[in-house]
Amino acid sequence: MTAEPVSGSAARRVVAITGAGGALGAAVSGQLAGEPGTDVVLSDVSEAALEATVAGLPAARGAVETALADVSDFAQVAAVIELAVERFGRLDVLVSNAGVLSPNGRIHNLDTEDWERAFRINVLGAVHGIRAAVPVMRRQGSGSIVLTASVAGLTAWSHAAPYCATKAAVIQLAKVGAVEYARDGIRVNCVCPGTFLSAIHADLPPEALDPIAARHPLGLGAAADLVGAYSYLASDASRWTTGSAMVVDGGYSAP
Repeated sequence: MTAEPVSGSAARRVVAITGAGGALGAAVSGQLAGEPGTDVVLSDVSEAALEATVAGLPAARGAVETALADVSDFAQVAAVIELAVERFGRLDVLVSNAGVLSPNGRIHNLDTEDWERAFRINVLGAVHGIRAAVPVMRRQGSGSIVLTASVAGLTAWSHAAPYCATKAAVIQLAKVGAVEYARDGIRVNCVCPGTFLSAIHADLPPEALDPIAARHPLGLGAAADLVGAYSYLASDASRWTTGSAMVVDGGYSAP
């Protein structure tokens, strides 16, 4: 898709973000793209959503590349990483953000496809990102991988078992990745958001979120409330942070 000239010195940071088209992906993309010395590769399964994210990026930013990618397909995720290397020569940060909610239902009422879809996107999407990014980062001797998990992976949400189970798996994946790749100079962390309103909830009736909202002492959040965690984990300020599940949940998990 559309490319822009690379500017500045060879010391620029290169960031790839999957799932860049949703509310959280757009907010994280805007935050990281607007940070000094940063070039980005943004990907999403939806071309329209990706274009909207690019349109909303700050005017003061580095170069931007975009690519369509379904994270359940390793080849498509690998192509995103390859684009970053071909265009900018390296990859410093991967934000693996693509995810889906599961249908609202108790465990015995959910079919195999509900589970498989959640695992293909939420878990394998993160696995594919790690598989694609690690060889590049190992050659560099450095890198930061940030996965999007959820406070649902640390607590129990009734009627959302596939989502809870897959986000718990993402948290454990970050911990195992942190241990496996620390000697390669690669940090692996995850962010565990509480509930914030976004397009991912578009198919849910409004009242479905009422019990969840009541569990957040600070109320439901917005995507903008989460970007600081991603900014920190993507930066050198977190150079001694790995295997962390950073909770940003409005107090949901406090009681």
